Amino acid sequence: MQLDQLFSALSDTTRRAVLARLCKGPAAVSELAQDFDMALPSFTQHLRVLEDSGLVMSEKNGRVRTYQLAPQALKEAELWLSRQRSDWESRFNQLDEYLNKMKENRDV
Repeated sequence: MQLDQLFSALSDTTRRAVLARLCKGPAAVSELAQDFDMALPSFTQHLRVLEDSGLVMSEKNGRVRTYQLAPQALKEAELWLSRQRSDWESRFNQLDEYLNKMKENRDV
């Protein structure tokens, strides 16, 4: 899975709202769309982006397509963010040490 595609999918407020709704459980397209003031084809494009990014998966049963969360994609994002946080914390600690040494040298 590509992180660019994942973060692009997460960058839209409508898609984040859909994900928040799906945290409560699977839902049909019509149920998901009712909270949004947009045409159904536009809304289904959002669902397609979410599915292409791996954030959700769908299943068709007769005429009803139901979506549910696919948590593995979020785990990938969390892992990437965790590594970034660790790197930045290390850099900030190094900067803090450097600034403290500069201050000590100035005070001497």
